[in-house]
Amino acid sequence: MMILPDGSHMIELALRLVQIIVIKLPSEYVYSEHPTDLSMVVCAVAKQFAVLQNALKFEALHLLSTILSNRYSAPVYDALRLMENDVWSTNLRIGIVAILQNRVAPSHKLHALVLAECVISIVGERWLIGEMNLTGSQVSLPADRCILLILESSRIEIAVLLNDLACLKYDASNASSNRENILVKQRNLGVAFSLVEKIIKLISSFGGEESTANAIISENTFTKIISGLNETIGVVLDYIRDAKEHGQMKGDDLLAAVRVIGSYLAEAPDACKDKVIELLGYMLSIEGEDELSPFYSICFLLPMLCQITLKTGGCKILASSGAFREVVGYLIALIDQNNFTSEDNGSIFLACDTILNLLLKEQIEFPSDDPSFIRLLVALSRWAEGMDDASIIMMASSICSLILDLTSEEALLNHPDFTSGDIGNLSKLIRRSFVMCGQDLISDDAKAEVDLFQIITSEPRGRFSRRGRFSRRGTVSCEPNMEPRHKSAPWPIGDIVHHCIPGLGIESFWPYCFLSLVFSDSLFLSFSSFSFLAPLLF
Repeated sequence: MMILPDGSHMIELALRLVQIIVIKLPSEYVYSEHPTDLSMVVCAVAKQFAVLQNALKFEALHLLSTILSNRYSAPVYDALRLMENDVWSTNLRIGIVAILQNRVAPSHKLHALVLAECVISIVGERWLIGEMNLTGSQVSLPADRCILLILESSRIEIAVLLNDLACLKYDASNASSNRENILVKQRNLGVAFSLVEKIIKLISSFGGEESTANAIISENTFTKIISGLNETIGVVLDYIRDAKEHGQMKGDDLLAAVRVIGSYLAEAPDACKDKVIELLGYMLSIEGEDELSPFYSICFLLPMLCQITLKTGGCKILASSGAFREVVGYLIALIDQNNFTSEDNGSIFLACDTILNLLLKEQIEFPSDDPSFIRLLVALSRWAEGMDDASIIMMASSICSLILDLTSEEALLNHPDFTSGDIGNLSKLIRRSFVMCGQDLISDDAKAEVDLFQIITSEPRGRFSRRGRFSRRGTVSCEPNMEPRHKSAPWPIGDIVHHCIPGLGIESFWPYCFLSLVFSDSLFLSFSSFSFLAPLLF
């Protein structure tokens, strides 16, 4: 093909022979054994796809999309990345733009979008913006023509496909016969969603700086992209609302919709604000087809939740809707997996940051006995156990300290999921955070977490009071007559210390934990034993 005349009959025969090879022969063999050969075929066909202006252009389009969208095509992707030049990707950009800007059959435009999604997966999002002129051609197109055409075509596909899916899914009379049609449309929707996400990723890579964006695309183009994305996200939210009204809680199409919404709102958290507030709780409860409980929907929305909780208004939305419990449950589920990947760690810290943002807002009130926070207290203390990472220890310690400010001693000690072993884990966790940051921040890792250490040691929003609830004064007043809660129960530690030193102003619950650990380490005494022996020791 590289030496044959463009558009010749021999080129046509070569295209069809390659098509037979990739369709008829076992894909796992062809792609694994001949990735370099196939990459050279892609380069040759890409040239024909760019220069031809007849029916063979569509043959080349279908062949390219077939080769690159195959599930075994990863070795071909790797071979293409090793190419010395990117002429093939430029030729594909030129051919795709020619398809999308002309009146062609919808199936051809869909193949062009599939091909565009594959190329971006190989070379990255910057491919969306680049040169558009053929060698020796007098015609030159703007560098931003590709991204605008792909965005517009994807938006149209999304609007049409979502409307079709809604009609097919909620037409009870033909539900069984529509199954195959629904699957096809869901696959096509996935391609359009993926392209929109890649455009969002490209725009976000500019870092929000207009000067950086304007150096690559014009201000007018940037405005068009943002406007188009806003409109598309609004359409997707309408589809989510329709599913909510029909009682649909499960579906890969719904999960994909939540993902693209989360991707955009992570960069523009105030977009479509009223619709997002209305649907937030529902979106966090959406499940994929194979999920037993919501997980990925929360994962997709976490970046947005972390952004909106930087402001009090966003925190109030999460608190009033109860959505914070979904985030807490998600964090506990991640911690309980106990086999973290780097991606999981990123999600864990996003969830931790979101919860920290909530707990640090004094205007936000939580139920003092909310069991979700007590379960989180247990999970965090176990998560940090055996860890040497300063960021993990300090993050867990700071959240635990804030949770203890909000709950009550009685609720904590009487909760069925909270044991004496958990008290020991909390004690060790807090001691480690003090040791790590208490000696002039000797570790560089510890220095990076100084803001979290300030949370642990700062004056609290409230502390243990005589009646087992946290006061709002920062110190606890001593009452002269203290009785144990029942005959076999130890006194609250705070009460014991006040009983021994009536004038003491207690700054934090942590000194008690620290003292208990010191004694339990050296004398092998339990936490309860220490609380009985404290008066004698003093």
